[in-house]
Amino acid sequence: MKIAVLTAMDSEYRQFVSLQQDNDLKDKTIVVKKCGIGKVNAGVNAFDLIRTQSPNLVISTGVAGGCSEDIEIMDVVVACSVCYHDVWCGQPNVLGQIQGEPSEFFAPEEIIDKIKNQQLKNVKFGKTVSGDWFVDSVEKMRKIKTNFPDATAVDMESAAIAQVCNQMNVPFISLRIISDIPLRENNHKQYKDFWANIADNSFNTAKEIIKLV
Repeated sequence: MKIAVLTAMDSEYRQFVSLQQDNDLKDKTIVVKKCGIGKVNAGVNAFDLIRTQSPNLVISTGVAGGCSEDIEIMDVVVACSVCYHDVWCGQPNVLGQIQGEPSEFFAPEEIIDKIKNQQLKNVKFGKTVSGDWFVDSVEKMRKIKTNFPDATAVDMESAAIAQVCNQMNVPFISLRIISDIPLRENNHKQYKDFWANIADNSFNTAKEIIKLV
């Protein structure tokens, strides 16, 4: 089985590139690629990775902001579905839906069930929403929650990668580590502290999930 892992930033890429030489992955080949920040970078690189590597599964991973009150920094959000939070194509489409595409993109149920059965600590399940603006304030997050009350995490890449995977018939899943909670005050400090003090340990759960899928 070949798994393609896409991250946005160098700091995220460095956390996952070691999986390519992990001896525990006996029956898996891991390809890790840094795509850059934002939807266009994510989509272009997802397409290139699928075209050149023909993976059996694509994983979008890295950090995200937490959208839910029961989310904590270092939690890993496994997205049962993803959609855009900054797309509106007019009726009859729903908010977040690109015309001609599904209103949201779903992860394979068998993979979600396999992860749930492990009952891993600090793993939450829900919806990840994506858009081309960094959510760095309570006001921005409240706007997203008003439009998408069931959102669990927010990032800038997962929905674009999911759209490409949907078009190319490749299974997709998003695993995002929570680096800050914009609904709470001082989220900029939370984000800085995450990278300064706890980032290394917080990626371990996401790595374990990649190994078991």
